Amino acid sequence: MQTSISNRDGNTVIMLNGRFDFNAHREFRETVDLAVKEAAGKIQVDLGGVDYLDSSALGMLLMLRDKAKGAGKEVLLANARGAVRQVIDIANFGKLFTLI
Repeated sequence: MQTSISNRDGNTVIMLNGRFDFNAHREFRETVDLAVKEAAGKIQVDLGGVDYLDSSALGMLLMLRDKAKGAGKEVLLANARGAVRQVIDIANFGKLFTLI
């Protein structure tokens, strides 16, 4: 998986591309630490480029949410489509995150 961080409309955007699974743990954690530290507004995770996500990815999103909450930031999940959206819906993440 590839990650990148940008700023859009005053929010920090984490762009993810590829398979979001346990193998992405180290890179995602480093990206999260940087995003939480630099974020001025909300943190948006753009899942538009993710073609697969598993339960470990859900755990990583929860880790991001906890770190962001500790820093007083809100996390939004954006552009989840197809099978990725299905996993997020089955896990009831709409109750834990704002989905856009």
